[in-house]
Amino acid sequence: MTKHIVPITGLAALGLLAFAPPALAEDTLNSGDTAWMLTSTALVLMMTIPGLALFYGGMVRKKNVLATTMQSFAAACLMTVLWMIAGYTLAFENGGALNSFVGGLSKMFLAGIGKDSLSGTIPESVFMTFQMTFAIITPALITGAFADRMKFSALLFFLGAWMLIVYAPITHWVWGGGFLADAGVLDFAGGTVVHINAGVAGLVAALVLGKRHGYGTENMSPHNMVLSVIGASLLWVGWFGFNAGSAVAANGSAGMAMAVTQIATAAAALSWMFAEWVIHKKPSVLGVVSGAVAGLVAITPASGYVAPSGALAIGIVAGVVCFWGATSLKRMLGYDDSLDAFGVHGIGGVVGAVLTGVFASEAIGGTKGALEGNVGQILVQIEGILATIVYCAVATFIILKVIDLAIGLRVSKDVEIEGLDVNLHGETVQ
Repeated sequence: MTKHIVPITGLAALGLLAFAPPALAEDTLNSGDTAWMLTSTALVLMMTIPGLALFYGGMVRKKNVLATTMQSFAAACLMTVLWMIAGYTLAFENGGALNSFVGGLSKMFLAGIGKDSLSGTIPESVFMTFQMTFAIITPALITGAFADRMKFSALLFFLGAWMLIVYAPITHWVWGGGFLADAGVLDFAGGTVVHINAGVAGLVAALVLGKRHGYGTENMSPHNMVLSVIGASLLWVGWFGFNAGSAVAANGSAGMAMAVTQIATAAAALSWMFAEWVIHKKPSVLGVVSGAVAGLVAITPASGYVAPSGALAIGIVAGVVCFWGATSLKRMLGYDDSLDAFGVHGIGGVVGAVLTGVFASEAIGGTKGALEGNVGQILVQIEGILATIVYCAVATFIILKVIDLAIGLRVSKDVEIEGLDVNLHGETVQ
């Protein structure tokens, strides 16, 4: 069973109804599955706090480190409350006539979810919280694109509105029974839902806010790469909950997802490192950890569908392509994606989604890819990519413009130059 289910009455349950005796159609609690999903939920939360907070915090200048880590921590708090109020029901509940596009409102404030409510073989409370951790990290990823320059008040309004208006509907499209699920888009753990979504939103935000003062002329090197290495390491470990947890069971699918995640991540770290070594003559610490994250991103949609050999290929390609996206493409187009949210997550997500259509194995995930004769799966994957990009870009732009008109998006030049830590939070790192 994968995460592509609607709680209680998902696609997997419909499959059981078709092929199993009536007694097997009812959801039954499995303690092993539940234990694994409790663990996976904790691992995915660790990816944001402290993983992403440290990863991003180490890459900014010293005057903005607290503001940057604050963004991840505050996002975890805000998204938790909003997911409980409305995000979960918009993503996973049946939306009636609008079900192809967005979920219904019957589970606002988690109405109807009790101690004994089940989603497949696990408590629905666990499934809801697992999905909550995805809703936490996705908006938090966006903040890397506009680091050093957004007002904290505007950030809270933006991330909250974005999660409800963009993230929850796209989650429904893919995992909640929406039109991309019907089209057969393969996204095991969030290539479109999380990474393309966050990467595109980050690019739009970077363009709307404009470049940092001094971008291209001042030294904006990371202030503490040790923090970033620790953060990237926590992301890597936590990603096993992200990908293997998306099997929503303690089974062979989870085991294979874990294996291919490790392989692709290592391959991407090496391919980025060697590409940088050849071009810039030195392999940097920032390069190898960025490559690892690129591999994690790219294998995410494929993790429940590809064999180890496919994962190796995906990792190698992702490392090289994301290195190009975070360096050459960014310079060529001139946008200021501060911490390469688009270069790694947007581009890595696209690479992973397309290559899922190439390397998908029927023996692993039940669907053939192009290498097994199903070339059309690539077109289906591209459909998912394009739908996500278009909706996310347009909706993100509108949200940002409304907030800019209401309260303004960007801090003043003086605040930006002096630093966000002391001006927005009244604190500094000594």
